[in-house]
Formats: sequence, structure tokens, C-alpha cells
Amino acid sequence: MSLTLPKPPKVVDLHAEAFLDDWEDYDADEILNLAIDHFKECLDAAIYWEYTEIKFIHGKGKGTLRKWIYEELKSYKDMGAIAAYYPAYHNEDIVVVQIGI
Repeated sequence: MSLTLPKPPKVVDLHAEAFLDDWEDYDADEILNLAIDHFKECLDAAIYWEYTEIKFIHGKGKGTLRKWIYEELKSYKDMGAIAAYYPAYHNEDIVVVQIGI
């Protein structure tokens, strides 16, 4: 049996209201954990589908999600799963992830 992941969008919004219908029912820590899970699922799916690039909108806020995402991306890069990552030229609230070249 082979695993088939659904294709993620090319731009993933990690704001709670973008991926949770009932986001008001969660506290801040739960939303952070769900955003992290959503990020990993979409990035793993993008790697699986051999995307060359995917963008994640993490927003401003207190920077907690952004910090976690950049730490996670460093480990993906160190493992060789992605080629590079950097803030979007036009908006630093978005991180661009280059998966393959």
C-alpha cells in the first residue's frame, strides 16, 4: 500500500482562520500547535509532490510561529529535504521555501 498525500496549495496561509473553521474555540497555544502541524503537513506534501517552491504566510504577531518555522526549516535543510528558504522579497511575513531546483 502506498501513501498518497493531497497536493497542497502553492501558498499556505498559517493564520488560524485560514485553516480552522472553529478557530475561536482554541487558545493561543493550541492554535500555535495546529499551525505547526499544518505547516509540516503542507511542506511534507510539497516535497512528496516534488514542488520546486512553496510559500508560507506566517504573519507578524509576536514572532513565535515565525521563529519555530525557521528553526524547523533549518532542520529540513540540514537533512537535505529542501534547498533553501528565505523571507519573500516583497513581504517578510512570508517565507519562501525552495524544495528542488
